[in-house]
Amino acid sequence: MNTQHEHPFAQYVRILGKGRKGSRSLTYEEALAAMTMILNGETEDIQLGAFMMLLRVKEENHEELAGFTQATKNHIQPNIPKSISADVDWSSYAGKRRQHPWYLLAALTLADNGIKVFMHGADGHTEGRIYSKAVLEFLGVPSAKNWQDVETQLNENNFSFLSMEHLCPELQAIIDMRNTFGLRSPVHSFSRLLNPLNCEFVSQGIFHPGYGPSHQQSAELLHYQRLSILKGEGGECEMNPDSVAKMHHCFNGELIEEEWPAIFDRRHVKPDALNLEDLKTNWKEENNEYGIGAILGTLAYIARLMGKGVTQTECMEQAKTWWNSRNINRFN
Repeated sequence: MNTQHEHPFAQYVRILGKGRKGSRSLTYEEALAAMTMILNGETEDIQLGAFMMLLRVKEENHEELAGFTQATKNHIQPNIPKSISADVDWSSYAGKRRQHPWYLLAALTLADNGIKVFMHGADGHTEGRIYSKAVLEFLGVPSAKNWQDVETQLNENNFSFLSMEHLCPELQAIIDMRNTFGLRSPVHSFSRLLNPLNCEFVSQGIFHPGYGPSHQQSAELLHYQRLSILKGEGGECEMNPDSVAKMHHCFNGELIEEEWPAIFDRRHVKPDALNLEDLKTNWKEENNEYGIGAILGTLAYIARLMGKGVTQTECMEQAKTWWNSRNINRFN
């Protein structure tokens, strides 16, 4: 007589899917254990699909986000040379559809001012959007393919972008299931919290403001010193200068919710098409009012994250100082 034993991962699917009254969220420890099994390839495909979609329907809480994040950090950090360091961790997973990716010019401005920026992200998972990797390559900024590239680029240029396919292929495989599921998985959320280099300053953009508090509380569980979350344009770390800026901070364990007024009184008409040449032109000629507002607003948000100011006015002054010190001939 054959006795079938329950798969070890089944317990985590059951916790999430045991009906309206029987199901619950995972604890931090359970989320850590479950994601460790996923990253180690110890689950069946059908279990992974069920697990991810149950989480998607329920919406992951801060303990789950922190547990998944810590499991991934444990998985990838043995491969990261101890000699690599950066100042700002900048996640980029949403892509842009309505406006240009002005945030990239803000990040490169920081690099021109001697601030080391490590950006990580994924691309191509949602049709009709443009992503950081392709835009950076258009601007002549090659992406890294391994940690040695990251170290070289940070040391030489103060900026490096590493895509998820190289950062954590196991998570990239789940992201690639977007078209199979028809929905984004929780990987899109907790990837923003990874901070692989354990930077002091962590910046992340979100689209849905409801994620702000959960990511903020996750940062506290992960013991991040300074993390800021921006309800950014399109979900990226980019200030929309036409709208009120909504931010959630976790500064040395203190959880802060903050709003800044819109930079402009009137709303701008979105461009008919996203011509990437506009990024190069605006870098040198400052001919796009919305673009300059987005860049300066994003830099001001980073200034707030880095403790360069507290009020919007103070942070905007720092933003202008950084912007005026950029390498204006970068794209010649």
